[in-house]
Amino acid sequence: MKTSARHLLLCSLAASGALLLGACGKHDNTTPAPAPASTAATAPMTPMSPLPVPAATAPAPASTAAPAPAGSSAPANAGTTAAATPAVDNAFGIDQVVIGDAVNSGHAVTAPKDSIAADHKAIYASVETRGKTDGVTLSARWSYLEGKGQLVSAISQSIATDGPAVTTFKIQNPHLWPAGKYQVEIALDGKPVSTRAFEVKSPG
Repeated sequence: MKTSARHLLLCSLAASGALLLGACGKHDNTTPAPAPASTAATAPMTPMSPLPVPAATAPAPASTAAPAPAGSSAPANAGTTAAATPAVDNAFGIDQVVIGDAVNSGHAVTAPKDSIAADHKAIYASVETRGKTDGVTLSARWSYLEGKGQLVSAISQSIATDGPAVTTFKIQNPHLWPAGKYQVEIALDGKPVSTRAFEVKSPG
């Protein structure tokens, strides 16, 4: 498929609302992303009804280790070294981003993939996080990198968690994805923190 044809197909999908994006978070906050601006002329198409997207931020099992009570440390005996209790780092951060075409019951990508078939309707990005937060905003920007590059869609999701968790973003296309290179950029409170590239290949 020529680049101009790919670009026209992407613009048509964005104009018709065929690309649907959802984020999986604690709050069911599925909001279709605004279509990217384009100067290319597109044929009028009947907008499609948005499809429901499952949403969940799955927390990882909490640690069972309890902190030592204050003032319980005893002085070390002569000739021995006192064991220092390591400080608990509970700062919130991104561990990794995984791309795939299927998720499990916890909404995490089942198998990381760098290549996805063009006829696969949904593409997922699982964001694995660590630490505790009372509220941060994760966002995902999906881009098609062929030619001059084009924003496919973008969405943000507010999350709160007491420990390790997985938040999954999803884009969906009822038609064939244009073959080529794509990327998803994950941002934390508006600041980019991770970028993952992947490729869509024509079936057969």
